[in-house]
Amino acid sequence: MESVKTESAITGSEREKKAPVSEHPKLKETLFTLKRFIKNPLSIIGLTIILGFAIIAIFAPVLAPPEYVNNPYKIPHDGWKITPSAPSVDHPLGTMEQQYDILYGIIWGTRSAFKIGFTVVFINLIIGTILGSIAGYFGGKFDEIIMRLTDMFYALPFLVVAMALVVALGRGLQSIIIVMIILGWPTYTRMIRGDILIIREKEYIQAAHASGSSNLKIILRHILPNSIYSVLIVASMNIGTVVLTAAALSFLGLGSETGYADWGQMVSMCRNWIVGPPENRLAYWYVVFIPGFVIALFVLGWNLLGDAARDVFDPKMRRK
Repeated sequence: MESVKTESAITGSEREKKAPVSEHPKLKETLFTLKRFIKNPLSIIGLTIILGFAIIAIFAPVLAPPEYVNNPYKIPHDGWKITPSAPSVDHPLGTMEQQYDILYGIIWGTRSAFKIGFTVVFINLIIGTILGSIAGYFGGKFDEIIMRLTDMFYALPFLVVAMALVVALGRGLQSIIIVMIILGWPTYTRMIRGDILIIREKEYIQAAHASGSSNLKIILRHILPNSIYSVLIVASMNIGTVVLTAAALSFLGLGSETGYADWGQMVSMCRNWIVGPPENRLAYWYVVFIPGFVIALFVLGWNLLGDAARDVFDPKMRRK
């Protein structure tokens, strides 16, 4: 005739409802994650760098109003003089050959960098997640076919194949993006497959099978949420790597046309001015140093952010 529930009879969900909002398990874990992220100096530095570039990309039309409305990525130039000009009031960072403005190229090149990095990594992440999930969860012939295909791509010399494919598709950033998507998915596939091979043997996965859950539901609801973190961390670090690779291909002459706001293309345009005349070897230091420094800073920001994310989200390190 007991009308009052004893403490032992209260279910976990009822306890969660009765607990104060500040003690909610999910909220406490989120606050713990944010606290670790804020306390990590690498995360602050990396986040600051990336936010700085993001602000530049968002406000590019305000910071550097385009002269060519139909193609804002085309760098305006003040004449056809071959010799670069030093920084001045009209051109705060100087000009490249044919008087292309370096500041304009840096600002709009930031948009190009985000476009390349996000597009390539996002599509590679989707392809890798799908193929890795199929290989790791179902195994058997699916695993064998996908992994052998992955091994074939790993055996290819990346830069040589990338150059050949870009030449075949036609010079330009769009071709570079397509090629890096074609060649970049195996890393994510192999990583997520390895995590799923471990997770699929867990008891809660067996319980989900026993309860009659479909394979798709098990993958989306139970497996991917517990195996995606390592892949996301690598993806965040690969954004910088993708931009660096695209800059290398542009430097080799496979990027967009001359005068396009692309950091690699800007360095390529200035390769004849890396060393100045005999009387002043550093006369044109700014034409290569500034775009090169911006590329290095962008890559550094994503690497620091990825390292911090690993320290925060990695289950082996987050409680240390």
